Order: sequence, then structure tokens, then C-alpha cells
Amino acid sequence: MDWSKWIRQLHRWLSIVFTVTVVANFIAMTMGPPPAWIVYSPLIPLFLLLFSGLYMFVLPYAARWRGEPSRERTGSA
Repeated sequence: MDWSKWIRQLHRWLSIVFTVTVVANFIAMTMGPPPAWIVYSPLIPLFLLLFSGLYMFVLPYAARWRGEPSRERTGSA
């Protein structure tokens, strides 16, 4: 299994979940004080986005440290 592809796909889906929870938060705030679980619900996908984003950020540097050619330099996608 290619972990890089799996993490990228997870990151994309987490961004959708995060956006939906933020929109739901704003809608709930227009109806009065929302319950705490709605206010804090965007934090779970946000932290997961942080970790998956940091992993993807470090991938090219880790490949360079290991001496592997990067995909950008070789031209393969």
C-alpha cells in the first residue's frame, strides 16, 4: 500500500469534514448559544489535518535526506 496516497486522500476528506463542521458551527451560532460539542467539533478534524499536513510537508525533505530522487526532479507523477 502506498502510504503517501492514502494520507493525501485522508487529508482531502478531512478538509471536507472540517469545512462542514465550521459551517455547522456558524449556523448554530446564528440560532443562539450553541452547545459545547458543536463549538469544539471542528477541533478533531483540525488536529488530524495538522498531522497529515505536516507529514506531507516533510515527505520531500525526508526523501532528500535518504538520497532518493524527488518526483519533481525526475518528472514522474
